[in-house]
Amino acid sequence: MIALIDYKIGNLRSVINAIEKIGQKAVLVKKPEELKNYDRAILPGVGAFGDGMRFLNESGMSEAVKEFANSGKPLLGICLGMQLLFDKSSEFGSNSGLGLIEGIVTAFDKTQFKTPLKVPHVGWNSFKIKQDSPLLKGVQDKAYLYFVHSYHAICDKKYIIASTNYGYDFPSIVQKGSIYGFQPHPEKSHENGLKILKNFTEI
Repeated sequence: MIALIDYKIGNLRSVINAIEKIGQKAVLVKKPEELKNYDRAILPGVGAFGDGMRFLNESGMSEAVKEFANSGKPLLGICLGMQLLFDKSSEFGSNSGLGLIEGIVTAFDKTQFKTPLKVPHVGWNSFKIKQDSPLLKGVQDKAYLYFVHSYHAICDKKYIIASTNYGYDFPSIVQKGSIYGFQPHPEKSHENGLKILKNFTEI
């Protein structure tokens, strides 16, 4: 059973639709005490890091997510959900994250180029596989996925499953044990995104 964590942020319907397309079912979970009843969980999200953590903290879901991750059950963070897995973000001031993966979240550096990067990073872009992961089983290197974000993670290379270049390389897929982070939107990435979601349901 897949828990889709509902913390008032993100387009949950599109993620549910994508999961149903691969023949699975996700249940919206709003109560922290219910999360432990599921086999795997997805933390989606779009918007600001601080707002996401505030909603998680106010609902008590942040501690439930940490307990779930520490239990060894598979957890997938998507877009903002991936960023929340890290220690902190500089978006609109300094905000603490869930601290499940060591690293920080920072804005794209637009200043180092003659022609500044357009931010947010929106649209199709490819990724380069850095190491094996069950999340990428059957997915080709340099496949294209759909991105929408202004901030990205910085972390140790041991956690980086794949990187993407937008002016410079940044981590687009990360993993620490059974904790996975996916910066692009699988539900908007057609066949490649659906394959990655299916892989997660089979971990």
